[in-house]
Amino acid sequence: MVKDTKFYDCLGVPPTASDTQLRSAYKKGALKFHPDKNADNPEAAEKFKELSHAYEILSDGEKRQIYDQYGEEGLEHGGGGGGMNAEDLFSQFFGGGGGGFGGMFGGGMRETGPKKARTIHHVHKVNLEDIYKGKVSKLALQKSVICAGCDGRGGKDGAVKECTGCNGSGMKTMMRQMGPMIQRFQTVCPDCNGEGEIIREKDRCKRCTGKKTIVERKVLHVHVDKGVRDGHKIEFRGEGDQMPGVLPGDVVFEIEQKPHARFQRKGDDLFYQAEIDLLTALAGGSIHIEHLDERWMTVNIAPGEVIVPDAIKVIPGQGMPSFRHHDHGNLYIKFDVKFPEKDQLQNLDLLEKVLPTRTQQCTPPADAMVEDFELEGVDGSEPSQARAHGAGGGMDEDDEDVPPGAERVQCASQ
Repeated sequence: MVKDTKFYDCLGVPPTASDTQLRSAYKKGALKFHPDKNADNPEAAEKFKELSHAYEILSDGEKRQIYDQYGEEGLEHGGGGGGMNAEDLFSQFFGGGGGGFGGMFGGGMRETGPKKARTIHHVHKVNLEDIYKGKVSKLALQKSVICAGCDGRGGKDGAVKECTGCNGSGMKTMMRQMGPMIQRFQTVCPDCNGEGEIIREKDRCKRCTGKKTIVERKVLHVHVDKGVRDGHKIEFRGEGDQMPGVLPGDVVFEIEQKPHARFQRKGDDLFYQAEIDLLTALAGGSIHIEHLDERWMTVNIAPGEVIVPDAIKVIPGQGMPSFRHHDHGNLYIKFDVKFPEKDQLQNLDLLEKVLPTRTQQCTPPADAMVEDFELEGVDGSEPSQARAHGAGGGMDEDDEDVPPGAERVQCASQ
């Protein structure tokens, strides 16, 4: 399914249209609505621009993929906007050197058909567990295949014949009298409607109704190898769309790694956030981590190995397997130390015996005037400048309370 069919509707083709069908539709529309043929019809000129823009997007495999998945908005964000001038595209398509119909006739028509059908692109979202262990996914897609009922001919053997009116080109040269001058111009062959072939309705293939291809469901086994990176592409050559006279296209699956609830991945390393209480941080203990392969890891913190807030420790060889080589990266653990609430503290006098003695602070002189204060919490309504001073613990040289160049007094340890 495609997100938006506006460009396909403009050309009059289904979203499953091949490059050949797109080219044929553009050829018909461009010749019909070209401004040189519709000088007195401004709506035709606008339609010509719309056709040219639609064909430019859909004939480019990368732009078509973005449009199919995200619509016109995706083209704007992905750099697919803008593009070639409609007249330049017409000139390039028909091989003209001067633009318009005059340039087309001066340079002659030249059209080179594709040698390979378009590539089908899909995004395959995979969770981190599957990338760690490896996985085979069965993914179904719809593609065009050559009709087996008529072997891609569109009808019975010998029923499809080359159009004699245009000699199989789909275009016809016409002449028109304009005063004393005779104008020659190209138009879509009315006998075959630009297809270059003629087939009677009763001789059409009942299975594909003369379209030569049918839509088929195909299941592919996508091997997600251990350690693949985000954006890795898995190709299936020749498994894409089929059309008579061209090579089958390819199918490409692009790996997209889903976010994980417990781990973050950077290359072949894993990062884990662990919350421990203050007692474990000071006196040691254990934490348990469920790994990506459903193993439970017990991580021991030795008594006396003080874990400070935001400390990072590493367990070598417990990260992601590297792609193809399967050597493992490291597992990094960042610790968040949770301090107890005020009402959870008991026997504070015992801390005086267990913890190191308090660091000596600077003390005022004996004859100094001393006032006592209590600390209060800082809420979100406090001015940001005040919070910055409180957090930083310093003041700028141009603070009002300190004259410029004045010497700052430092507390001396006693």
